[in-house]
Amino acid sequence: MQSKHLTLYIILAMVLGIICGYVVNQYADNSASLASFASYISLLSDIFLRLIKMIIAPLVFSTLVVGIARMGDSGAIGRIGLKTMGWFMFMSITSLVLGLVMVTVLEPGVGLNLALPAVGTESGIAKGTMNLKDFLHHAFPTSIFDAMAKNEILQIVVFSIFFGVAGAALGERATPLIDVIDVVAHVMLKITTYIMNFAPVAVFAAMAAVIAKEGIEVLAVYGKFVVGFYASIFVLWCVITLLGFLFLRTRVFGLLRRIRGAILLAFTTASSEAAYPQTLEQLEKFGCNKKISSFVLPIGYSFNLDGSMMYCTFATLFIAQAYGIELTLMQKIMMLLILMLTSKGMAGVPRASLVVIAATLSQFNIPEAGLLLILGVDHFLDMGRSATNVLGNAVATGVVCKWENELGEEHDVLAAGAAPEIAPEFTDQPALDKPAAV
Repeated sequence: MQSKHLTLYIILAMVLGIICGYVVNQYADNSASLASFASYISLLSDIFLRLIKMIIAPLVFSTLVVGIARMGDSGAIGRIGLKTMGWFMFMSITSLVLGLVMVTVLEPGVGLNLALPAVGTESGIAKGTMNLKDFLHHAFPTSIFDAMAKNEILQIVVFSIFFGVAGAALGERATPLIDVIDVVAHVMLKITTYIMNFAPVAVFAAMAAVIAKEGIEVLAVYGKFVVGFYASIFVLWCVITLLGFLFLRTRVFGLLRRIRGAILLAFTTASSEAAYPQTLEQLEKFGCNKKISSFVLPIGYSFNLDGSMMYCTFATLFIAQAYGIELTLMQKIMMLLILMLTSKGMAGVPRASLVVIAATLSQFNIPEAGLLLILGVDHFLDMGRSATNVLGNAVATGVVCKWENELGEEHDVLAAGAAPEIAPEFTDQPALDKPAAV
């Protein structure tokens, strides 16, 4: 399916899904029927996300290992790694602080004056890890196969870095193995083209399920919160684009045009992981050195989730405002530091941010049951933060390539308004069968 057609079909599917969900919500006999409808139709979107998750682990492993091994120079690996992590830390602070500032200025929860829930009331969301010891313990896998089975991206990244560095150190002896892993990357990208054709069906099902179950009125009930968050996301997009412009100049706008299909996919599926393969390929066509993009992008999916980090501060303080709980400046600073830690390794999948928020609330005596306030609209907010995660990682990759003087010319020229297409090649090796454009 051509990329421009896929983008159009996804938009059409989203609109039809909303209409279908609204009709079902209005004419269903009872809440049980709505729940049953949502449960069955959401199977389609669940299958799509499962298919995406199926290829994420081998794709991250193969692309990251090939990228590192073919850098050759361990000094280059360390230099690029430092630049990458420096950018990620800077953007983490920027996103968290911006979310804090926006929720303080907009005050979406002020005026709700909700009564504090009974002691012991829980949201049903499991709390995330809260300390450095647990985070570091989790980052290093006991088994790469276990990490791949559970799609633990951070653990896969750690193992892949060790594997790639070892391959680079062995030099020519490791070349045959690296070539095989390169073929694996090609195969994963080919599978991606097949899976992506199912995207419009998954988008339709996801939107129909949410609207049918919650009703379109849910957007009006939390209108101030939803509008406030998307206004904040817009500001963050402007900041990311401006920072990209400082390094990439006008080429940053070409990058935005190329990844808009990936951004739309992340938005409609509420999963930044769903857009990973397409983002990787578009970065190559944009001119990013394939070795660097295959190094930076996978790490970004654990350490550079800009939209998710902004949401953590925005949602946490919204809940505090809703209950009339005032936090001091020192408490807000502590919240930023805690979220800087707990957000790392956050999965780019639906509802992952809620786990981090649940862990943060209890640290400041904010009722954990406050999560129930945002559960109804979390899917719509997850769409925005997932799309932002894709944008942030794409710009980060472009900037690191620019720093390394490894940003070449675009592989083809995009006509104004034309939709991006998927790049078939991944490595410097002769191309295998070219995968169909997505």
